[in-house]
Amino acid sequence: MTSLQQIVEHTDRYLRIREIGDWENALNGLQIENSGRVTKIGAAVDISTRVLEAAARQDIDLLLVHHGLFWPGLQTVTGVFHRQLKLALENGIAVYSAHLPLDVHPIVGNNAQLAAALSLRSAAPFLEEKGQLIGLKVRASISCDELVRKLGKSVAGKVKVFNFGPKKTKTIGIITGGAGSEIYRVEREEIDTFITGEAPHWAAVAAEELGVNLLLGGHYATETFGVKALATRLSKKFSVPWQFIDCPTGL
Repeated sequence: MTSLQQIVEHTDRYLRIREIGDWENALNGLQIENSGRVTKIGAAVDISTRVLEAAARQDIDLLLVHHGLFWPGLQTVTGVFHRQLKLALENGIAVYSAHLPLDVHPIVGNNAQLAAALSLRSAAPFLEEKGQLIGLKVRASISCDELVRKLGKSVAGKVKVFNFGPKKTKTIGIITGGAGSEIYRVEREEIDTFITGEAPHWAAVAAEELGVNLLLGGHYATETFGVKALATRLSKKFSVPWQFIDCPTGL
């Protein structure tokens, strides 16, 4: 029998949960415990009623997520929050959440995994946030069209492209999720092609003004990499099967 405590202690150390700063509502680490045993791991980008219902149907008793239960902040145990807690507790589903610790991890992190999927090597961390460097940048000479093709294949979807930079890249920056609002800070790092998930409207205007290629692969799609990689690692280490629960948000 694999214990929940073993997995949690290992994952906390591996992701450096207690060392990496984050937004307060991320509440990284174990958010809900279960009876103490794990027979099947589930991985999802977000926690939601749909995800918890799918986890229950698939007999998952440990759910790994990137965005946990407490993103809306302090709230009463009513309505949606009550429904989610009830689903988890009645079905014995432990919930473990990792936000920035999973984004920035050099092996299973969202950024590292996306860079690997794009065959971009020797990436270096950049752009400080909450006390750590949250993105990766890499010097690479590749046509922007080819990079867009590779990104579309990696995220299995359509990429929004704002081609305002060079036709052939020199330095590529990667910050998965919703980092488009950081485009001015990114450009100051001499990055000519910026890959992220989504961006506010004004970031497209900024990309043109700055002469930067802005490639948006989708907030959800660019953050599927980390939970999958982490679940794969834990599955191998603890000999427990795992399953990805795919619930796209459309963003």
